[in-house]
Amino acid sequence: MNPNFSSTPGVQITMTRFNEVKYDAATKTADVGAGLTWDSVYAALDPLGVNVVGGRVPGIGVAGLTLGGGYSNQYGLAADNVVAFELVLPNGSVKVITDSDVDLFFALKGGFNNFGIVTKFTLKTYPQGQVWGGAVTLSEDAAVQINAATLKFFTEVTDPKAAIISSFDFEPSLNISVCSLLLFYDAPQPPAGMFDDFLLEGALVSNVSTRSFLSLVQAGPSDESIGRRGVFHNVPVATLEDSAFLNAVLNETLWRTLSLPSDAFVACSVELFLSSVLTHGGPSAYPPTRTIAYQPINVYFAWSLPSSDAFMFDAIQQSSARLTAVALKSGQDVANAPLYPNYAIFDTPVERMYGAGLGRLQRIKKGYDPLNVMGQAGGWKFR
Repeated sequence: MNPNFSSTPGVQITMTRFNEVKYDAATKTADVGAGLTWDSVYAALDPLGVNVVGGRVPGIGVAGLTLGGGYSNQYGLAADNVVAFELVLPNGSVKVITDSDVDLFFALKGGFNNFGIVTKFTLKTYPQGQVWGGAVTLSEDAAVQINAATLKFFTEVTDPKAAIISSFDFEPSLNISVCSLLLFYDAPQPPAGMFDDFLLEGALVSNVSTRSFLSLVQAGPSDESIGRRGVFHNVPVATLEDSAFLNAVLNETLWRTLSLPSDAFVACSVELFLSSVLTHGGPSAYPPTRTIAYQPINVYFAWSLPSSDAFMFDAIQQSSARLTAVALKSGQDVANAPLYPNYAIFDTPVERMYGAGLGRLQRIKKGYDPLNVMGQAGGWKFR
């Protein structure tokens, strides 16, 4: 998503041979290779009746999501569920980093690849049975109802087993706007009525059912950037209790007459997390503060031609700025809210993601990588 983040002027190292998953029933942990995708991890753990906190769609890499944070209502961030990191330091030595190594353990939880190359994660596991959920796609006509249902869910549902993502999508080439939903409950059936407002008649697509967690992930939307160029950006908001912000999301994605290339695709995903999401761990590089659990609203633009790059980069930043302005106008103090680094656009200042903790991260980086070996790799850099 971010240009040059997966490249280097030095030696390019493929991690695909770090591909083992080993479950330890005694410690209730799993060793997971850094070259795996989450689908592979879930497939390995599914027969064992256990699971870990990871990505929700096919093809997402273990290392990037975990080193950038990774959100989960029930068990906190993916990074908060790491017991140990196996790390190749810039001097070539290998070290297992646990909470006894206060600085590096802090830095690797959200600090990406600034301190060496992680080759293995030891993750907490949790019992996993069948779940309920799936994807639902509705026409633009349902947008107002889905917006109201999303607001109601945010204000009323406090069950950590429940999750939704409401995404509003627009494709100019087809002149089509849709509401794309991902519904989830960590049990074979949700409480009666919890998701009824989202299960409307006339869905264009619906694969909601009781199934294994692996099946749920495999049935999810694949990477929408395949075959296109694309970029994310992040709009953190403190609350959705004011309907003005959700109305602005609709305006940006469904109803705004955007002067976009005909091959463009625009989406804004409202991901809901409980205020308790950050109470499962810490301290960590990201988030720099755990006093407020911001909702990491994800804005996504995609297109086909390199000639559209500059225009689309500018367009997504303008769109994110408009949404932020709506949150500010409604009284939310989000002008300096930390941006989620897994969603932030490539030119985001690292200060906006790591806040007051940046100085500490820079000191740790300098101590373990004085020659800036890891500066040759792409990604967010603590110079």
